[in-house]
Amino acid sequence: MVATAATSAFFPVTSPSSDSATKTTKLGGGSTNLGRTKSKSASGGLQVKANAQAPPKINGTSVGLTSVEGVKHQDDMLSPAPRTFINQLPDWSMLLAAITTIFLAAEKQWMMLDWKPRRPDMLIDPFGIGKIVQDGLVFRQNFSIRSYEIGADRTASIETLMNHLQETALNHVKTAGLLDDGFGATPEMCKKNLIWVVTRMQVVVDRYPTWGDVVQVDTWVSASGKNGMRRDWQVRDCKTGETLTRASSVWVMMNKMTRKLSKIPGEVRGEIEPYFVNSTPIVEEDSRKLSKLDDNTADYIHTGLSPRWNDLDVNQHVNNVKYIGWILESAPQSILESHELSAMTLEYRRECGRDSVLQSLTAVSDADIGSLVHSGGVECQHLLRLENGAEIVRGRTEWRPKYANNFGSVGQIPAEST
Repeated sequence: MVATAATSAFFPVTSPSSDSATKTTKLGGGSTNLGRTKSKSASGGLQVKANAQAPPKINGTSVGLTSVEGVKHQDDMLSPAPRTFINQLPDWSMLLAAITTIFLAAEKQWMMLDWKPRRPDMLIDPFGIGKIVQDGLVFRQNFSIRSYEIGADRTASIETLMNHLQETALNHVKTAGLLDDGFGATPEMCKKNLIWVVTRMQVVVDRYPTWGDVVQVDTWVSASGKNGMRRDWQVRDCKTGETLTRASSVWVMMNKMTRKLSKIPGEVRGEIEPYFVNSTPIVEEDSRKLSKLDDNTADYIHTGLSPRWNDLDVNQHVNNVKYIGWILESAPQSILESHELSAMTLEYRRECGRDSVLQSLTAVSDADIGSLVHSGGVECQHLLRLENGAEIVRGRTEWRPKYANNFGSVGQIPAEST
């Protein structure tokens, strides 16, 4: 039955009760016999009306049909098609088009909503620079550990963590509206050609993040003596809230033109003091004096270190993170392979220019590297100096054994390279 209905939609079949196909056509009460143009009906076949045929033409002139037949032909073409099951159904294409339009509009609005659920490992604002929290005194920013920020241990390097600390410090000043034309300099500092320089840095690393981890960095500032400013950081795992790194630093001002230290002017103090937090350092100060190394007390010396153009910042001096890489250049390979840096204290004594040539010196607390298997933790003293002996950075580092799965068992020391 369905097949019959579908077929009748395209090929209308005359009703058995109708004999109009065999009768003469009448118009206006008179009869006009169109028998000579009527087609024969094949038995069991489809009947085709004669008036649906095109009139014969000879040399472009229609013959054999009267004007009345032309009127009948036009009337038949304008008459509606026979009513069937198919052509009585609604136009589903219009309905489907309307539903598709509604769904596309709803999807677009959903993608633009900020409150839609997110995966827990996604950043809240992946393209932002962070925000100020806790009554406007703490700056918070998230970082995703990238593949190019991890080292041979499959964890973020100490330089990566230090760059995150520096980035949040600058964005803190920027978000607070104090950043002017300088590297963390306020408007009043720029007027007086003053810049910030770090004099002391303490870092404690409880655990290194790995590739794909998202870390949250909080930073805030406090007063340090009469002419200094302390900046603290806390780095936590966004998923667990676990504290990964803590750092505390002391900064002073230096005249950009004379390269000499300067007191904090009253105008500058008025800009920064409203952001000071009255708190103790997040890292307890290590009051032990940093030893000065020389050729006789150092166990390892690496020479010929020179800054490249890309090592300079906008203030035309070497970035303080670069110094850390130079210090570790003289650390023995056996310690780097078997231990990881757990704490670091640095004292920055002077800057170096792009034409400087430096030497890195390291002394291990136990010069017998083979005994590291039994000692567990290791402490090293460091010195970064110019070739003429002028000190750049003094440092002390503490190292703990790496996890057992790195080298088979804790304390297994690879052979020292010569």
